Amino acid sequence: MSRSLVAQVFAEEWPRVVATLRRDWGDLDLAEDVAADAFAEAARRWGPGDSPDRPGAWLVATARRKAIDRARRDRRFAERLPALADHHLREPAQASGLVDDQLALIFGCCHPSLAREAQVALTLREVAGLSTSQIAHAFLVSEPAMAKRLVRAKAKIRSANVPFAVPPPECLDDRLSAVLAVVYLVFTEGHTSTHEATLVRGDLCDEARWLAGLLSRLLPEHSEVLGLVALLAFTDARRPTRIDGDGALVLLEDQDRSRWDRAAIAQGTEVLARAQALGKLAAYQLQAAIAGAHSTAPSLADTNWHGIVMAYDQLLVLGGDQVVGLNRAIAVGMAFGPAAGLRAVGEVAGDGALDDFHYLHSTKAELFRQLGDVAQASASYDRALDLVTNDVEAAFLAARLGSLAAGGDDPSGR
Repeated sequence: MSRSLVAQVFAEEWPRVVATLRRDWGDLDLAEDVAADAFAEAARRWGPGDSPDRPGAWLVATARRKAIDRARRDRRFAERLPALADHHLREPAQASGLVDDQLALIFGCCHPSLAREAQVALTLREVAGLSTSQIAHAFLVSEPAMAKRLVRAKAKIRSANVPFAVPPPECLDDRLSAVLAVVYLVFTEGHTSTHEATLVRGDLCDEARWLAGLLSRLLPEHSEVLGLVALLAFTDARRPTRIDGDGALVLLEDQDRSRWDRAAIAQGTEVLARAQALGKLAAYQLQAAIAGAHSTAPSLADTNWHGIVMAYDQLLVLGGDQVVGLNRAIAVGMAFGPAAGLRAVGEVAGDGALDDFHYLHSTKAELFRQLGDVAQASASYDRALDLVTNDVEAAFLAARLGSLAAGGDDPSGR
């Protein structure tokens, strides 16, 4: 079996196999273990041109046999053997049931009784199929520490009897918001890493987009799901140009737009149109519209900044937080000038809640720099440098600060 076929089948079938087995046995550990055993057997047995016509069905059947072998040695599962042998091993899963199984797996992994870090880890392990080592590397913890985190999360699921079930319609939106937040958190950590020396973690961006795509296939008529898919596509389209050949940060205004991923932009445009056609205005949909305005503009100057400000206004009406307000202030500065931008920053930051947020101070620094206020710009860059945790961003801020001290407008001397 070729490595490319293994990867393709794994990506497509892992969540389906785990979801089905978890439904069968009611045990996440067992489902994960026998699914992994089935994929390992497939890698050994499937040769070029010798894979089954329905690899997913083969994998489920193989995993079920392995689960039964284990169950015969484990009295906890013995009572389930007759029902499974009589029904599930003969009846293929219907499409609607398979959708419900996968949604139940996702909602279980993102259950509100679990801490956010546990939700992320479980979703990446059980839904995306990442190894414990891969998840540990992604979030900069040791593999043993991540393994303990996953064990604790599964223990919490058992002790609290966390349900793996699709929420009823009246609760779906509330529960889905937590799921989408987990996916978005994975993407934002990949897009601008908080701790890595590297600014962009493409592996996490890819996993988040895959997870969002899975949700859109399971919930194709949900505007917030489609909005998130479009948002991630538009934002990730700029990935190739966000750092230069030396690993340094490149501002939006300096990025080579001809290198942006046109396929991702086209996907974002198509999916956003589908979301808007549903007629329900929602937060991810508005964020996608903002990202789309950036991604489709021919230049920074030709960007529809006034439209972006209005979109941020709508986000705030929907309950956007102070970070949304800060992003709006940046757009205000672009649309109406740096003095207006600083006034908008002041309105957002007046209560001090963002004092330890380095983007607040880097935003103020840039606006003060545009106004020619070197002292205030320098002080703001200093404060941002005290707070930033990413080495690439820190190097950029230090260069900006150095250019002020040297009397230049920016690190390139323009």
